[in-house]
Amino acid sequence: MSAIDDLVGEFARLPGIGRKTALRLAFHLLKAPDDDARRLARSIIEVRDKVRPCERCGNLSDSTPCAICLSPRRDPATLCVVEEASDIMAIERTGEYRGLYHVLGGRLSPLDGIGPSELNVPPLLARAGTGEVREVVLATNPSVEGEATALYLARLLSPLGLRVTRIARGLPVGGDLEYADGVTIAEALAGRREL
Repeated sequence: MSAIDDLVGEFARLPGIGRKTALRLAFHLLKAPDDDARRLARSIIEVRDKVRPCERCGNLSDSTPCAICLSPRRDPATLCVVEEASDIMAIERTGEYRGLYHVLGGRLSPLDGIGPSELNVPPLLARAGTGEVREVVLATNPSVEGEATALYLARLLSPLGLRVTRIARGLPVGGDLEYADGVTIAEALAGRREL
């Protein structure tokens, strides 16, 4: 196997990268200046060496606690629970959420052998029970597993006297009703609000 085949194989192992895209990436790197390729290689090594989960929230960061946990501009009374650290980036892109986060490290999936003990639940309950947190926003994915995880967490958090909320679901902005599935339309109708 050649060095090009090895590189293509490694790129193709990345999520969302098929064989054709992997081949394009490999040839792009071969055409790129040496400095560009070496900078990419250094960045990959650096991220693997330096990035770790935050000791408070589980977000991936090169410092612990992470910048979000340390920020005095964040509202410590609101805690948003997400499945993975990548979900934090999606929420942060909106610029709308100002609270803190908690990363579960997955979602309940009995078929895959992922139960409550495989998730980062005990630290969540400890953080939520300090008296500083008043609302926990459950921002798990709208999949069967994500819904089951949200219901499980709501059942654990409710006795703490907190406000437990779930992110809304429904039609995307710019979407057409005629192309939406029935469940999405039903969720949009159930989550309607006054204008």
